[in-house]
Amino acid sequence: MTEIIQKTALHSIHQALGAKMVPFAGFDMPVRYSSDLEEHHTIRKGVGVFDVSHMGEFRVKGPQALDLLQWVTSNDVAKLSAGKIQYSCLPNGKGGIVDDLLVYCIGPEEFLLVVNASNIEKDWNWISGQNCFEASMVNESADTSLLAVQGPLAKQVIQRITTTDLSAIPYYNFNFGTVAGIPDVLISNTGYTGAGGFELYVPNHKVMDLWNALFEEAKPEGIKPIGLGARDTLRLEMGFCLYGNDIDDTTSPLEAGLGWITKLNKDCVDAEYLRNQKANGLTRKLVGFELVEKGIARGHYPVKDAEGNEIGVVTSGTMSPSLGKSIGLAYVPTDFTSAGSQIFVDVRGRNLEAVVVSLPFYKA
Repeated sequence: MTEIIQKTALHSIHQALGAKMVPFAGFDMPVRYSSDLEEHHTIRKGVGVFDVSHMGEFRVKGPQALDLLQWVTSNDVAKLSAGKIQYSCLPNGKGGIVDDLLVYCIGPEEFLLVVNASNIEKDWNWISGQNCFEASMVNESADTSLLAVQGPLAKQVIQRITTTDLSAIPYYNFNFGTVAGIPDVLISNTGYTGAGGFELYVPNHKVMDLWNALFEEAKPEGIKPIGLGARDTLRLEMGFCLYGNDIDDTTSPLEAGLGWITKLNKDCVDAEYLRNQKANGLTRKLVGFELVEKGIARGHYPVKDAEGNEIGVVTSGTMSPSLGKSIGLAYVPTDFTSAGSQIFVDVRGRNLEAVVVSLPFYKA
């Protein structure tokens, strides 16, 4: 059976711009327009726009919406107030992770969940299956477009096309406002790049207007469209986890360094398991590393100790455009997790020396 590849509302724009399109999470998505390197530096130094409309959006409402989210997510949703956002994950009942996500608090009885494109159906089924609280759930993914305007010049560009004071929206907060004449845009001070900027949620039929307004307004800043290739190198420089690579149904949030979003003082899926895991001590952790020798570490490459014993595997790896060195993430035994620890990465049969470093790799 042939898989039906979906298209975002801006698909024709990407084609007209000559983007290289690739299948990703069931969508035909732009991986690059010029080069990954050029697009990466555009975000670090200027401003660029990602079409990330493939992401999923679920609205959860009702008197027991909070109870449902407290149960299915690892973080403490009760700490949110209107306009605030929380990074969290969905424990899977077996010590692993269904997905990582953002939780937006619209009000005391209304939340918006933003999930990974590859997990939209999986997440919906999981949360629905846990919904003994009778919270109202609506899957708005197919009707919602999302533009990530990222880079140090992003704020000044967006500010010129909105009357909403962006300076009044701190990191991991949001507001609603008119942007480029489009009312009720969800303006979110979030991103996956570490370069600053905002993410803008609009209905599909309005996203073309928003795209055109951004590119017209930001001509002086040299705004560019950015593909998924640069998105991956940018997020890896920050040490941000990518679902399916660094976290999945077999990795615990504690192992992945996500203890800060795992609140063990509340009752939720896997709470007892995770409390026990913390009390008993972890056997492995996700760490960042840099290659000491020349080469490029890639995902799935084996990690070894000085005696050549395989001790782990690279989950994400690349040549960092900002740092000019090979970086990566890997799960290794806890004995090797301290900064400065020596490990080796098997790069095509050559055991190349690497050193464990603290995250993020890139510090602005």
